[in-house]
Amino acid sequence: MGRIGVDLYPLRAGVPLADVESFGKFLGGSATNVAVAAARLGRRTAVISRTGEDAFGTYVHRELRGFGVDDRMVTGVPGLPTPVTFCEIFPPDDFPLYFYRRPKAPDLEIHSGELDLDAVRAARIFWMTGTGLSEEPSRSATLAALAHRARRGTTVFDLDWRPMFWHDESALRPGEPAWKAPELGPEGARPYYEQALRHATVAVGNLAEVEVATGAREPAAAAEALLAAGVELAVVKQGPRGVLAVNAAGERAEVPPLPVDVLNGLGAGDAFGGALCHGLLAGWSLADTMRYANAAGAIVAGRLECSSAMPYAAEVAAAVAAGEVR
Repeated sequence: MGRIGVDLYPLRAGVPLADVESFGKFLGGSATNVAVAAARLGRRTAVISRTGEDAFGTYVHRELRGFGVDDRMVTGVPGLPTPVTFCEIFPPDDFPLYFYRRPKAPDLEIHSGELDLDAVRAARIFWMTGTGLSEEPSRSATLAALAHRARRGTTVFDLDWRPMFWHDESALRPGEPAWKAPELGPEGARPYYEQALRHATVAVGNLAEVEVATGAREPAAAAEALLAAGVELAVVKQGPRGVLAVNAAGERAEVPPLPVDVLNGLGAGDAFGGALCHGLLAGWSLADTMRYANAAGAIVAGRLECSSAMPYAAEVAAAVAAGEVR
C-alpha cells in the first residue's frame, strides 16, 4: 500500500537533467516496486494505490499486469494527474530525485471506506510506507488498514522518509493546498510513525529514516528503539556498511554489502524489500534472509531502471553463492 507513478530516467549516466535528451519510461513508486520485486521472486502480490485517470494511469495498470501484480485495488482519481518522477544519475552515490506530485498525488487520496479490509487482513504480508502517513485521507486509511490487520501475519512498515511530502498544515490559510505549507520536519512526523509502529511487526529503514521514527541514529540503538516501539524485527540499512537486523528474541545479523559497480542506487532498497518479504515467507534464518535481500538490492544498484530491473530468484541465488554481482 503506497506510492505509484511513472519514473522517467535518463538513458545516459552523468548527464545533468537540463542536458538530458532521451529518457526511459518505467513503472515507479516504492511500494509498487516492492510488489514487483516480490512477484519476480515468485510471490503473489497486489498493490493498494490510486492513479490519475490519464494516459500515465493506463500505462501504470498495463505495467502492473505485465509484471504479474494484481492491479484491482489501484483506482483512478478524476482531476489529479498520475505522478511523474525524474532523476539524475551520477554514480556511485548521487541520484537526485524530482517529484511531480502537485496539486496532489492520487496515491494520497486513498480513503478508508474504499479499502478491502478483508483482503488486507488475509494477506500473509502487508507492506505500508511512511509516505502514506504524510497527508490525509491516506494517513487515516493506512492507520485503519493497520488497525484492522491487528498484527495478524507479518506487517512491514517501510519507514520511507521523504521530507518534501510532509507539510505543516496548521500554517496554511483557509483554502490553500497542503503543498504550500512549510515542511513539517522529523519531530512533527514522529508521532504518526510511532502510531504506525504499534501495529507493525517489522520495521525497515536507512539511518536517516530510523532517526525520524525513533530519534536514534546509531544503528544498534535505533534497532533497539524500534523493538521497544513494538515491532518484532528491526532492519536498519547502513549503506556501504551493509544491513543490521535484530529481532525480539535477541537474534542479530549484520551482513556486509555485496561488491557491485553501482549505476543507479534508487531501486536497490525496493529490491531489498521484495527479497525480504520472500525470505520471511520462506521461513529462512535471519542471516540468510538478509544476505538474500542484500544481493537483490546490489543487483538492481548495478542496473539503470528500477521496476523492470528487479531480479529473478536464480539471479539472486547466483549472486549470493558468488558473493558478488557479476
